[in-house]
Amino acid sequence: MIETEGLSFTYDDGTKALQHITLRIREGESAGIIGTNGAGKSTLLNHLNGWFTPQSGTVTVDSIRSTKKSQETLRRKVGLVFQNPDDQLFMTRLYDDIMFGPDNLGMHRKESEAEAERLLRNFGLWELREKPPSKLSQGQKRFAAFAAVLVMRPPILVMDEPTSDLDPRNRKKLISLLRSLSSTRITVSHDLDFIWDTCDRVFVMNSGRISAEGTTTDILADRALLEENGLELPIRLQD
Repeated sequence: MIETEGLSFTYDDGTKALQHITLRIREGESAGIIGTNGAGKSTLLNHLNGWFTPQSGTVTVDSIRSTKKSQETLRRKVGLVFQNPDDQLFMTRLYDDIMFGPDNLGMHRKESEAEAERLLRNFGLWELREKPPSKLSQGQKRFAAFAAVLVMRPPILVMDEPTSDLDPRNRKKLISLLRSLSSTRITVSHDLDFIWDTCDRVFVMNSGRISAEGTTTDILADRALLEENGLELPIRLQD
């Protein structure tokens, strides 16, 4: 479903964010990407739906090569939930934010409205649909951002730190939601217990490179590997 080959990216200030990244994620797989701050995780995510296009190397999503011309097509296939919901919610009414994507993609209005209502009810936001997003709590904004992406039914869901502003109850709710999805999922998170609960396979990033990959249990139970990459065991595995 997703493949990168020799992907490299350098920011204008000379920071080498990605260095020869090669990875493959199969259709229906749930993959986690972990690493310290500055490892290149968010930069990699932003290549998967065309926000960034490769400076060198390639990104291929569902047999479509990422180029300037294919950006719109990629964004129909890859739904990105930003790290900060305030970057994703910009309308004056919550319901308009949820319908923004379907309306701009020309999706069937009645079907999209039914899906929007289903999602908002599931997230406990239906009664808040007339409110400005700025009046919501951070946790409510987080679920609103998910609804705004899921309403478009993307075959690939990409998430950047999805639990950063969720309390334990809503964190469990999100885990249950993700487990119910059949879409291909890619999650960047410092919450390794969340990665343990929701991902099949894990890639470890360090200084813009993939330093390790393997099954979730093999990677997250390897204390030495995690410490070599500036990480710690998930809380559930700590003494």
